[in-house]
Formats: sequence, C-alpha cells, structure tokens
Amino acid sequence: MDYVKAFVVGGMICVLVQLLLDHTKLLPGRVMVLLVVAGVILGALGLYEPLAKWAGCGATVPLSGFGWKLWDGIREAVDKKGFLGLFEGGFQSASVGTSSALIFSYLAALIFRPKMKK
Repeated sequence: MDYVKAFVVGGMICVLVQLLLDHTKLLPGRVMVLLVVAGVILGALGLYEPLAKWAGCGATVPLSGFGWKLWDGIREAVDKKGFLGLFEGGFQSASVGTSSALIFSYLAALIFRPKMKK
C-alpha cells in the first residue's frame, strides 16, 4: 500500500507540473523554482510534513520535497542556534541531495560528452 500512495501522490505532483508546462508560458527552470518555493511555503504552514509522512517518497522525492527539507533544516537550526541557523540550516539538511546531484551530473557529463545546442 505504501507504493501505491507514493505513486499516486508523486504522479499527482507530476501531473500538476505538466499542466503548468503545457498551459502556461512558464519555462521549466521557473517551474522547478516554483516547486521548491511551494515546498518551503507548505512546510512553513505545517502542511507538507503530514503529506510526506503519509505518502513517503511520493512527496519527498519531487522538488517540492527538497524545498520542504530546506525549510525543515532551517527551522531546526534556528531553534538551536538562533539567527545564525537561518544561514546554515538549509545547507546542512540538503547537503547530501545537492552534493549527489552535482557528483552524478558531473559523471554523466564525463561519460556522455554533452554538447551545446545551436
């Protein structure tokens, strides 16, 4: 049942993003930023954590889950260190995802030799 919940919630997020891409003039980069910001806002309102606990990877793997994780790290760091936690909390909570994305994209670029479009 966990797989079904994750599939449905992740699929709904993907459908919403595809609708934004198909029916607006938003570019993919802006939609990605919109997802991260939406995750931060929903996390700040306390709405994303229950969704993430219920749907599991269906809610934590999309970029909105990344935004929620950033918010969660900032909230925890501010609770522990005060104002300075505002600057380091997001880096600590999202460092594994960010560094793995950088490492794997670099390895893919080495293997596949990307070219600029003309």
